[in-house]
Amino acid sequence: MKVCIVGASGKLGRYMVRHALDRGYEVVGVCRERSVGKLAEFANRITVVPGPTNDREVIRRAVDGCDGVLTVLVPWGVQQYSSGTAQAVLDHTAPDARLVFSCGWHISRDGKDRYSWKLRTAVRIATPLAKLFRAVEIDDQVEACRRIFASGRRWTVVRGSDLEEGESQGLPVWSRHVGDPVLASNLTRRIDFALFMVEALTDDTLVQEAPAIVGRCSASARAHAGSGEPAGA
Repeated sequence: MKVCIVGASGKLGRYMVRHALDRGYEVVGVCRERSVGKLAEFANRITVVPGPTNDREVIRRAVDGCDGVLTVLVPWGVQQYSSGTAQAVLDHTAPDARLVFSCGWHISRDGKDRYSWKLRTAVRIATPLAKLFRAVEIDDQVEACRRIFASGRRWTVVRGSDLEEGESQGLPVWSRHVGDPVLASNLTRRIDFALFMVEALTDDTLVQEAPAIVGRCSASARAHAGSGEPAGA
C-alpha cells in the first residue's frame, strides 16, 4: 500500500509514519518546509513533499498514486488551513482511496454527542480568543469536517480525546458518540491515536464513521470491557 501522511512532521504524524513503515507501506509525507528536519529519522525511507498542507498543488503531487491518505486537520492561523487541506485531499485523491482524518471530540457528525460543561465552556471561550490572536481557527476545523461528512468518499474522521505520551497500550476503543460511558476517562496515548488512524486504512467497518476514541487501558475502557457490552455503539 502507498500511503500519504499529511502533517507528517508533527508528533501524531511521526507516530503514523512509524506505524505505516512497520506495516511495510510506501510512505509519502507532507509538511511545511521549516519542519522537514523533524523527519530526519526517516531519511531514505519515505518521500517528503514540503509545503503548506492547504496548498492544492502540494497535495496533488503528494497523493498521486496513493491508496490511502492520513490527514491531521490542524486549525492553524486564520487562513482556512483545515478546510483548505481537507478540500484539497478530497479533490485530488483517487476515487477509491481510503481517507482518514484526525480531529478532536468537539467535532460532531450528527449532533447527538453529549459534552461535559467543561468541554463546552473551553470551546466557547477558546474559539473567539484563538481567532482574535490569529492562533488557531476552531470553526474552520468544523467546516473541514462538514465537507468531509458531505462527501461520498471512503472517509473516516477519528475524534481524539486528551492525549498523553507513553508506550503503546494497544488499539483504542471507540464509540459513535461522545458521552458514552466508555469514553469517560478522556485519555489516549498519542502513539495509539496514530495506531488507530493507520489501522482504519484497512478497516472497512470504519468507512463513513466518526469514531470518538479512548485509550484501551483507561479506567472507563476497562470498566466497559468488564461489562461485556460491544464497543462502537
